[in-house]
Amino acid sequence: MKKLFLFLALLLGITAAVTGCGQEKQTSSVLRVGMDAAYPPFGFQNMDTKAYEGFDVDIINAIAKEEGLSTEIRNVNFDGLIPALKSGDLDVAINDITVTEDRKQSVDFSKPYYIAGLGVVVRSDNQDIRSKADLSGKTLGVTIGSTGEEAARKIEGAHVRTYSTLSDAFLDLKQGAVDAVVNDIPTNEYYVAKTEDHSVKTAPVALSTEYLAIAVKKGNKDLLTKIDDGLAKIKKNGEFAKIYKKWFGKEPPEEIVK
Repeated sequence: MKKLFLFLALLLGITAAVTGCGQEKQTSSVLRVGMDAAYPPFGFQNMDTKAYEGFDVDIINAIAKEEGLSTEIRNVNFDGLIPALKSGDLDVAINDITVTEDRKQSVDFSKPYYIAGLGVVVRSDNQDIRSKADLSGKTLGVTIGSTGEEAARKIEGAHVRTYSTLSDAFLDLKQGAVDAVVNDIPTNEYYVAKTEDHSVKTAPVALSTEYLAIAVKKGNKDLLTKIDDGLAKIKKNGEFAKIYKKWFGKEPPEEIVK
């Protein structure tokens, strides 16, 4: 009889495990949101108020409000975001994250909320880099784990130097330690515009077109549904366009609002 009970208990345990596999649910009303606060205009920390600001911050807060949730923003290095989702330390990651097939193996993505692309920043006196071919043989700064790193490593003859933060890559660019920084075009343009000494500029080089989305732990279908639902609502009620214009000074492309 004891053996029978043990067998039934084991069977029930296996059944529960199989049934629950990939079916995680969001039980807390507070979303633990991870972002690397060094990617303006997407996410950065206000040095006066210490609050986190940016396009990504406004988007996730608007989504959470529509779904009756609140957010707790955490500053996490870019390369640590996906591991933190996988371990359960974060519920959501929103940080200028490009959707790639490789990343889809580790996390689940929401519908896209931004169309981006990879570009290049160089020093203002640089006249050598005007096309992708000109990057061959150059030393390129990238943030570790980014699509900028992926693209840079595919450029024949390029020397790739990785950084934990984008600000460190830009600092080395200004000091001449790298010839160029490969990163998302909107962040590049924002950085150049905010550099008061005019020591850097964007090069006329576009390496790709990318879709940005919000990442959740793989299998957390409940939370993913809420994120997609909230995103659809703010696109429909005009809040998305309002936030987009606030940070980029123009209407969002029709493709992303659909």
